[in-house]
Amino acid sequence: MARTCDLTGKRRLVGNKVSHSNIKTKMKQQVNLHTKRVFDPETGQTVKLRLSASAIRTLDKVGSLSKFLRKYAHKYM
Repeated sequence: MARTCDLTGKRRLVGNKVSHSNIKTKMKQQVNLHTKRVFDPETGQTVKLRLSASAIRTLDKVGSLSKFLRKYAHKYM
C-alpha cells in the first residue's frame, strides 16, 4: 500500500541530503499519515481513511467530509 493521503494525494518528497563537504546522498521525507475514522453527518456514514496531518486539520476547519470534498475538489481531485 502506497503511503499517500486519501484526500489530498500527498506523497513522499525525494531529494538530496547535502553534507558539509558537499557530498550528496539520496533521502526521502515521508508524509505524516494517520488512520482516522471520519463521520459524515450529511450521509450518516463513518469512513476509515489514511489522512495527512494537514488534511485532518483542514477537515476540522471545514467541518465535514462532504464540505471538504465540495470546497477542495478542484484542488485535489
